Amino acid sequence: MATEILHSDRNKTPAQRSINSIRTLAMDAVQKANSGHPGTPVSLAPLAYTIWQKFLNFDPANPIWPNRDRFVLSAGHASMLIYSMIHLAGVKTVGENYSIINEPAVSLDAIKNFRQLDSKTPGHPEYHWTSGVETTTGPLGQGLATSVGMAMAERWLAAYYNRPGFELFKYNVYSICGDGCMMEGISNEAASLAGHLKLSNLCWIYDNNRITIEGHTSLAFSEDVATRFIGLGWNVTRIADANDLDMIERGINAFHHTSDRPTLVIIDSLIAWGVPGKEDHHSAHGEPLGEAAIKGAKINYGIDPEKTFEVQEGVYQHFQDILGKRGADASAAWNKLFQEYKKVHPELANQLELMEKRELPLGWDKDIPTYPADAKGKAGRIASAEVLNAIAPNVPWLIGGAADLAPSTKTRLTFKKDGKEVAGDFEADNYLGRNLHFGIREHAMGAIINGMNLSKLRTYGSGFLIFSDYGRGAIRIGSIMEIPVIYIFTHDSIGVGEDGPTHQPIEHLASLRAMPGLTTIRPCDSNEVAEAWRFLMPIKHEPIVLVLTRQDLPTLDRTKYAPANGLARGAYILADASKGNKPDVILIATGSEVSMCIEAHEKLVTEGIKSRVVSIPSWEIYNHYCFKNPGYGEEVFPSAVRARVAVEMASTFGWEKFVGLDGVTIGMRSFGASAPLKALQKKFGFTTDAVITAAKDQIKKNAKA
Repeated sequence: MATEILHSDRNKTPAQRSINSIRTLAMDAVQKANSGHPGTPVSLAPLAYTIWQKFLNFDPANPIWPNRDRFVLSAGHASMLIYSMIHLAGVKTVGENYSIINEPAVSLDAIKNFRQLDSKTPGHPEYHWTSGVETTTGPLGQGLATSVGMAMAERWLAAYYNRPGFELFKYNVYSICGDGCMMEGISNEAASLAGHLKLSNLCWIYDNNRITIEGHTSLAFSEDVATRFIGLGWNVTRIADANDLDMIERGINAFHHTSDRPTLVIIDSLIAWGVPGKEDHHSAHGEPLGEAAIKGAKINYGIDPEKTFEVQEGVYQHFQDILGKRGADASAAWNKLFQEYKKVHPELANQLELMEKRELPLGWDKDIPTYPADAKGKAGRIASAEVLNAIAPNVPWLIGGAADLAPSTKTRLTFKKDGKEVAGDFEADNYLGRNLHFGIREHAMGAIINGMNLSKLRTYGSGFLIFSDYGRGAIRIGSIMEIPVIYIFTHDSIGVGEDGPTHQPIEHLASLRAMPGLTTIRPCDSNEVAEAWRFLMPIKHEPIVLVLTRQDLPTLDRTKYAPANGLARGAYILADASKGNKPDVILIATGSEVSMCIEAHEKLVTEGIKSRVVSIPSWEIYNHYCFKNPGYGEEVFPSAVRARVAVEMASTFGWEKFVGLDGVTIGMRSFGASAPLKALQKKFGFTTDAVITAAKDQIKKNAKA
């Protein structure tokens, strides 16, 4: 595959001119920005051209029509590849409320402003920022795993909504990856599940250029990828020359002719093909090629070396004539079919319209239970299971599962119809099931539910809070994308008990609360759990983490204490000594520790101490509410009351925001230990007596101040 200098012969056909335009736009953009990754866009231009022009069922004028093929650039550092495709294809901009604006998603000016502030061409592709980008990628492997979720979504949508004569959903998912993606563990997690589920609508194209930032892959990577994927249940084919359009087409056709498994297409390429001094060298991966090398490459491609950001003659029209026409015809036919579908299946059509707008059916929350006072109560995970199964029948596209922990997280959909469980399991022979089984693959689970959510399904994934670490990369990507994924994490504290410090989350609440765009909710009893679900379900643009206990939580008497709908404010006064009187001390807690503060409060009141209890199930909701209602913070936490005690069986990090300089936090300052819960509470100071002592100390300390 060494470069052959053919000069002008390389730029004669519309295909050649298109491919060369992709290459030079990428080179010039990176050079002008003085940063970026030019090598892969240059070498994979023929591949991208072939997929988009020959295969992709995609309408540039309506880039969000539901049955479009998905194109995912998992090798997100090669972002100029997808920006060039979006530009040449004439993809339109998607505005607010899913409206289509007659403006290019990526203009030539945007390409000239690659990697610059507020440009539509950031360093790595970003969903919701650049129309035509199906998902945010960058951290290697995320795009691959997300594409599995997209493929699973198609299978579920087809199983649930297609009817005889109405094939609404039948689309494919393509994802381009590189050596780095293949090295990441998340890609193997996702590939293993995809093979198990026989997702024949999924095609990964592996750019085997054998180059990473440090040099040749032989430094750290020598596995037989093809054999690995055959073992994972994939169809594997190979393209020996990344410049051979016929061979590329045959390789992709192999995917289209495979009906019982996903396909891996291995394409052998030379990074920065045709660029003098840079071809097949790791320096082309992550730095500008240099003006001299770019001019030499343009000469090799048979185009004017003095011109920059040039789109060759006839290229725009070429894309309109092929991709544009095919996509417009396909989306128009789909829209016509859907109008007929609405007449025959109005209820299902209404569901789809709601789902596409991320709206909920009327009465979706009508079956959410209200819990009476109960000293014993029930575990947060149990209450959540009851609420989840009350909501799920009314929101058919609510779908999710666990990383092999559903019996423990209580996240299985078990609701019944005519006395029988009807949700079912999503499996290779039954894509209609709503219970997903991710296996012990937390990282892939997070990315997969991201991918399904990007297809507008309302998805949740669950596990133990301690293992949120394993899925953090995907949680972060979901937060960046601002998609309403639901994470249900149970076993939320040292309350895990005998499982010991390896299973007892300490720093995890603080870590999740630190993530921008993520809302973490830790309810204190069953009614707060119910209100948490009532709050989170209508959310359209933000992921939610629901943190729940394994141990029972007393159900508070809401005729005596404030109603649980205070959760919608993030923090609320749960109990007060007397109305209109300034409290002597404020007790603050989340989750299981709230009932401990209530017990302390009741004892303090009998001693004539004016105590206030504040439940703060969500810092993020509270901050947002205070932003809209500036006086609320002072109402709940009056600045004149400096005696404050916060209680949470987790790291104390961040609690100074609520207790101030003078207050105290009863929390964890070490890892936990293996013992029954009561012994752990005594060892680490989580007792009613400890709260009372701390409260009295605070009052005394602040009385002297």
